[in-house]
Amino acid sequence: MALRSAGFMGCAGVCQLFFLNTALTTGVFGDQFSILKASQSVHFQNAGPLPGGRIPDVVSLSMGFSVEEDLQWPGLAIGSLFHRPRANFLVTVRGVEQLVLPKSGISYTVENPVPFTLDSVSNSIHSMFSEETPVILQLTPSEERLYMVGKANSIFEDLPVTLRQMRNRLYQDNSVLNLIHSYSLKENNEVDLLFLSELQVLHDISALLSMHNHLAKDRSPDLYSLELAGLEEIIKHYGQDSQQFRDAAEILASVIQKFADDVFSIYNENALIELLTVKTFEAPLLRKTRSILQSPSISNPGSPYGLAYQYNYNYAVVFNIILWLMIGLALSVIVVAYNLWNMDPGYDSIIYRMTSQRIKME
Repeated sequence: MALRSAGFMGCAGVCQLFFLNTALTTGVFGDQFSILKASQSVHFQNAGPLPGGRIPDVVSLSMGFSVEEDLQWPGLAIGSLFHRPRANFLVTVRGVEQLVLPKSGISYTVENPVPFTLDSVSNSIHSMFSEETPVILQLTPSEERLYMVGKANSIFEDLPVTLRQMRNRLYQDNSVLNLIHSYSLKENNEVDLLFLSELQVLHDISALLSMHNHLAKDRSPDLYSLELAGLEEIIKHYGQDSQQFRDAAEILASVIQKFADDVFSIYNENALIELLTVKTFEAPLLRKTRSILQSPSISNPGSPYGLAYQYNYNYAVVFNIILWLMIGLALSVIVVAYNLWNMDPGYDSIIYRMTSQRIKME
């Protein structure tokens, strides 16, 4: 294998990474949650296993938002209350338990990994920075699942999200195919194509953010969640002992490291970049998805997931205003009707009092 880019690792580093990756992807240490880059306002320390269901709470607390249930995990230390990260990037890699990156950071074993979303973090950003139009991007290329809010609709408007779009993007200018060359991965193979397309998505996101670097200067924090399943498909197709898997793991590790370095620099080192590597999520019945490799056609863009429409962030406020106003009006009508029913015209009504005839005294 040869990597033809200054941003990627040299031959010696690749060889060393190969042996480390082979040793760590055997399932000995379990799934891991790694901190690739962290701003000075967020402090992580050595701790025990992190419950898989509390990962969204870790992201929320690191960005300065509150959570419904206290987090008893001691890995996230108390940081600055007035200086929080301007962005959070969570990259999830399915199919392996660990990826050894060129620059090692602090890592935690994930206990009972379960499917999760960052919707709670997204809602917190909406409620506090509704007028600032923050960037919120949640992308899973293998499932053609894309969720963009705020400025992300204009910045990532041309981001490829379907297999056909990603295939076309690979053969355009500034493609990752010009930076990466592997003798075992083939562009005409659907499984390899998905993996290479996910690398292209990472490259395009960092390139688009570099063109819009003003995002790092606004008030609102940004949220990015990327889930990559290309390596998992390579393991299913070729096996974990194949040369294709070893090449793909090495390339993915170097690309993720370069992605983390680039976006961390774009946000002026005021961002948090995490990597979650998980062999498989537990409770698979709660996560019903369709692989993009099952069908070459593009899914129905109208309503592919059967999800309800997104509520406006003012929904709860308007609902409470209307609810208590109607209750107040109903109580007012009841009180007025009760008093009118029990009113004594001779004492309580000025109408009867003024119209009554007076007895003439002579």
